Amino acid sequence: MGELIAIATVLCWTVSVQFFEVAAKRVGSVPVNIIRIGSALVYFSILLYCREGVLIPVNFPLHAWIYLGVSGVVGFFIGDIFLFKALVELGPRITMLVQSLAAPTAAVIGWVFLQETYLLYQWFGMFVTLAGVSLVVLEKNKGKTSTQKLHVRRISLRGVIFAVSAMVGQAGGIVISKLGMQTENGYLDPFASTQIRALAAFVCFVMLLSATNKWGGVASAIRDRKAVSCTVTGAAIGPFIGVSLSLWTLQFLSAGVASTFFSLIPICIIPFSVYLHKEHVSVRAILGAVIAVLGVYMLMP
Repeated sequence: MGELIAIATVLCWTVSVQFFEVAAKRVGSVPVNIIRIGSALVYFSILLYCREGVLIPVNFPLHAWIYLGVSGVVGFFIGDIFLFKALVELGPRITMLVQSLAAPTAAVIGWVFLQETYLLYQWFGMFVTLAGVSLVVLEKNKGKTSTQKLHVRRISLRGVIFAVSAMVGQAGGIVISKLGMQTENGYLDPFASTQIRALAAFVCFVMLLSATNKWGGVASAIRDRKAVSCTVTGAAIGPFIGVSLSLWTLQFLSAGVASTFFSLIPICIIPFSVYLHKEHVSVRAILGAVIAVLGVYMLMP
């Protein structure tokens, strides 16, 4: 079950990042983030009201609100600001490569702070998966296809710093989320848990925009219909469904193993590169995908 939910999470994030890249390039990362988080909060509130008759999970214990709130600040606020900047600077392929490093990072954090244990073959499986992902997304396209010249994206130091910062935020957010969801009787609801994370991030974005007096940028972004439609659609697929599924995954898998599944996003981006961006997929890219899938197989108990 955990592996299937993790794969569904990967598919959600793969699709949503396409929408967010378009929106962020049009109106900027911060406006897209607050519109995205605001939209996700509406989705969560409607779902929770239909299920329990309340708009926020008031029945959650205090420790859950604290840990999940901190997780939202680390992952949704800090991490995603840098993620969207990296998407604009580097594009999805390279950004998601650096994000895949969240797997060993989360594993180390979980090992140190959560007393999670990993067998030797699982550590090796993480390495194999990351090697396969790296083989795919680090490939430089050369030459021409039958229809057009392939685009080679420039990798800047600034973009790499943005992506690394986003990766650290994602890894830390995953581990802190697991701490917040754990109770004596099991785990708290993943959708309501994600709502708390999104609420904490939304408050931080409101404070940031108020402190920097940049609400005008948000107003301009709202007038861009394409940016808003892309953001709202991406919010339904990503923060609402995808992130909730990622927290559900943590109920079945350790933080490091779950993050390794999530690192397969660059592999899933390949079809979008072929059909949307008309990129040529080489034998090396196919080989990398096979290696990555083999690594995921090695993680399964």
